[in-house]
This record gives sequence, structure tokens and C-alpha cells, in this order.
Amino acid sequence: MPDILEMTLFELVEAVKCGEIERDEPFEAYIERIKKVNSDYNAYITINERGRSSGAGILEGAPIAIKDCICTKGIRTTCASKILSGYVPPYDATVVTRIKAEGGAITGKTNMDEFAMGSSTENSGFFPSLNPWDRNRVPGGSSGGSAVAVSARMAVAALGSDTGGSVRCPASFCGLVGIKPTYGLVSRYGLVAYANSLEQIGPLTRNVRDCALMLNTIGGYDPRDSTSIPRRAEDYLKYLEMEVKGIRIGVPQDFFGDGTDPKVEKAVWDGIHALEGLGATYEETSLPSLKYALPAYYIIAMSEASSNLARFDGIRYGTREDDEGMNWEESFSRTRGRNFGSEVKRRIILGTFALSSGYYEEYYLKALKARTLIRMDFQRLFKDFDILVGPTMPTPAFRIGEKTEDPLTMYMSDIDTVSINLAGIPAISVPCGFADGLPVGMQIMAPPLGEGRLIRAAKGVEEELRLDLRPPI
Repeated sequence: MPDILEMTLFELVEAVKCGEIERDEPFEAYIERIKKVNSDYNAYITINERGRSSGAGILEGAPIAIKDCICTKGIRTTCASKILSGYVPPYDATVVTRIKAEGGAITGKTNMDEFAMGSSTENSGFFPSLNPWDRNRVPGGSSGGSAVAVSARMAVAALGSDTGGSVRCPASFCGLVGIKPTYGLVSRYGLVAYANSLEQIGPLTRNVRDCALMLNTIGGYDPRDSTSIPRRAEDYLKYLEMEVKGIRIGVPQDFFGDGTDPKVEKAVWDGIHALEGLGATYEETSLPSLKYALPAYYIIAMSEASSNLARFDGIRYGTREDDEGMNWEESFSRTRGRNFGSEVKRRIILGTFALSSGYYEEYYLKALKARTLIRMDFQRLFKDFDILVGPTMPTPAFRIGEKTEDPLTMYMSDIDTVSINLAGIPAISVPCGFADGLPVGMQIMAPPLGEGRLIRAAKGVEEELRLDLRPPI
């Protein structure tokens, strides 16, 4: 009997299809595992014991975890916030509908930074998630619970959302593969919005093949999402068989700036040289506008968050505090003041300020102009290179509590990821080595709709380096 928990997504689905294991066996094995160890890692907020597979398809029998900002019919969706602690959506997000249609089984809803605002999952309104490689360290964020679930064998694959690195960061910190798709490739219908113009849903898996399979499932046009790209679905598995030979790699030195751990830099270069050994060529280059990425990102993201989160007032949505005798303004302030966490309140205040009269042109408009410069810089580089490569994160996973007292230090950890969301291009994080025994992710970037290039290159890195990515669980 195979060890179900150690099978990859692709192996598990094939085993179910050929009758080697029964369709419900994987779900039962994973639920048993979740009940046993979830309290050790805090991967899940809500466990779905009735989520068995209900049909055949390319994910038949596969236990999939869903980030808690993605709506699931009949399963509470809290965004890791007390203000939504009892909210149960009446519908499934499009990505969840597609997973179910292909035979996937939903194991539950995973922990995250509240409303996806963070890079460590320490901002959860309930509890921090712990990294399976070292439980004294963060798993990354904001999709930290999804990464922990996959890494600690509590799901065979998971969905996260990526607004400024929230899939790629936990993938890097937990030794997984995570992809942020082209903006509009994956439907955002049913995703509780943080920053509409930046975010995309993406998969977290144990290897590149599984990532391609998940992208096959969730990608494609959705008329219910006005940002969805009207194009035919693509089979990303075919890129796994393509050679890396001839790929032109650009290595912008701006991604290796101050604060990059030398061990991270070495691991990324090991990945680059692995591709070189397969016949790719590389050249060092520059992305001058990268210095504007972090401030532009946070101004735009916080401004959109300020607008999006206005709906959570205890009247239309969410928890409502006892407000007898209060007027609307007093009730609104009490409910939000008591049920939003400190990071969410910080970002709402800063976003409101950036959009306020007299400051809109000074901050928000300038940020939009910087965004255009960043997009144009990427376009320029993609005329000469097929892909760009750099670190996913400047350091390996940091210790729990290490950055919580200084929000700016936490924001700086996003320096290598946010530009991709501003430009709307796809990027993948693939493990390329270790630093002090902790996984390091290599970020590969491609032009819009270039997911095939990402999968092709990431598969080359994976096969050449052959890293042992099982954490000491």
C-alpha cells in the first residue's frame, strides 16, 4: 500500500484513476492527518470533514486546501479576521467550482494574514501559522496556512492569493512551488478583495508538474469576472516535456540589492547555472524602476484596501458589536475598531490618507505613474530575454516576532515580489537550495501569458538540482 501522504498530486490522481487506491482514501487519510497535527502548525482555520470528492476529473480524489479569503459555499470564510468570524458564503468562488468539477476534495480553509495584509501570517486574527521546517519561524504570507498545509502533509495542493507576493513568499519559505499567474488568467470571482488591480489566485504544490496541473484546473475565462482575459484554456503540462536549451535568461542585479542574504544569492545562482547547464544562456542586466516598486505598491494596495474594506461595517457584512443607543457613525467605528487587527487598521488609515483631497495627486497619482514605468521596464527587458530570474525573497524564513514591531522592516521583505503584481506579469517560485537549513526560492518571471515559459524553466531547475524538500515533520 503506497503512503498516500507522500504521493504528489499527479501520482495520487493517477493512483485513483487506475484503481490502486479508492477515491475517498486520500481525503480520509488527510483529514486524519489534519486532526492529528493541525494544532502543531495552525495551518487551518476551518476543517471540512464532509468535503469528499463527488466526481471524476483531472483532480479526482485529490484533497485540496483553500485560502480563507476564497469563498466556499457552506464553509465559513473569515479572511482570518474577527469581523468575518461567522460568515458562511452562499456560493463557491469560480476556482472552487472548477476544482470540485474536476473531482477535487476540499479539506478546509487555511490561515492567512488578516485580509491578506502581511508577509508572515502573524497578522491572522486567530493565531500565527508555524513553518514546518522550523516551528520558531514564519511560513511567509499572506498565504502561509496554505503553504504549511502542503508542506506538513495536510493537503496535497492548495490555493492561495497573491497581491504582492503572497503565494511566492510562502512557497519560498516552505520549500514549495508557487505561481502568481498573469493578471486576468485566473478568475477572481469569489475572492474577497484586498487590492483588485493587483491580486491573483494561484496554486501551491510540492513540484512543478503539480503546479501545472492545478493551473490547468483553475485557469481560463470567466464571464463573471470583468478582469478575466477572454482566451481559450491552455494545457500547461505540455511545457514539462520541452527543453530548456536556447532560453535567454536576464538576471537584473537590482533584485540582489542590500539586505539580500549571501546564502540566498548563492542558491539562486546555483539555479541559474543549472539552467545554463541545460543549454540556456544568461546575461546580467538592470531594472532601474525597481527602486520605485515598494512605495508604489503600498500606496496603491492600501488605497484599494481602504475602499474595499469599507463594506465591512457590521451592517451589510460581518460581526456587529452591541450598539444600542448609538448612531450609525458610532456603531461603525466601534465594530471596525474592535474587530479589525492593527495591521488592517494601519493600512486602511494610510490608504484613506493617500486618497484624500489634496494628497491624491501627491501620492496615489504618482504611484500610478511609477507603476507605468515599472511595466515599461519589464516590457523593455522581455524584448531581449525570454525570462528574468532573481530571488523570491531576500532572506530565508525569519523568526516569529522578529519583524512585528517594525512594519517597515516587514514591508521591505516584499522588495523582490511586488513589482510583478504592479506589472501584471506571471512569476513562479521554485526551490533552488538552502540557507542555514531553510529553503530558498528562485523567482522566474515571464511576459504576460508566459506561464508556459515559467513551467518549462522551473522544471529544468527542479530536475537538475534534485533537492530533498521534505521538512523534518
